[in-house]
Amino acid sequence: MTITELYTPLTVPERVVAKTIDHSLLKPQLTIADVLAGCDIAASYDVASVCCRPIDVVRCRDALAGTDVLVGTVISFPHGDSVTPTKVFETRQALADGAVEFDVVIPIGLLRSGEDDYVRDDIAAVVAAAEGHVVKVILENAFLTDDEKVRGCRLAEAAGASYVKTSTGYAESGATIDDLKLMRATVSPHVKVKAAHGIRTLEGIVDCINVGVDRVGATATAAIIDDLRSRQAR
Repeated sequence: MTITELYTPLTVPERVVAKTIDHSLLKPQLTIADVLAGCDIAASYDVASVCCRPIDVVRCRDALAGTDVLVGTVISFPHGDSVTPTKVFETRQALADGAVEFDVVIPIGLLRSGEDDYVRDDIAAVVAAAEGHVVKVILENAFLTDDEKVRGCRLAEAAGASYVKTSTGYAESGATIDDLKLMRATVSPHVKVKAAHGIRTLEGIVDCINVGVDRVGATATAAIIDDLRSRQAR
């Protein structure tokens, strides 16, 4: 994203907000009805994508057919500790089922251990399995030092990832503006940044957009966009 102006909740276009959102459908307790209702929300507000559990990829694909909402899923979620061949299998299966974006968790402990070659090759294997589709690399920043965040971002870029992403939503903290600025400054312009965990308001998503974030994982999609519509209609 190239920032040409700083938005406020009163000036940000609705389409900019909507197409920044990956509507999250990842909670383990979601029923099929919940997932389909989430797809309805995503289609109604014309967001960028849904990010669903692997078991839901086919039903989300079918529910969103004919819309502009993409179907994404998660790989080795939420801990990132699957062996590389398992991550590759998950990616290939999800691709066959209809997913076109893949949010993969790195082997967090191995990054912290300095096993950089393993981490890079692990990501690269998923990128290859995705066959040119978008791969977003989840670092889980809550567990990392700033140096580890920087190394993780650089390894993701070296492996050919499309995005670096802050969090799974399952650690004790999630996206912060300081982390997002650090990540944006670390990777090249062609690598995008996704914020996740804790962004539940219009102000929060506008702050993310203003520091160069291209996607935001959100469950409060309807509340955020309804708030924008209400404010801008006054």
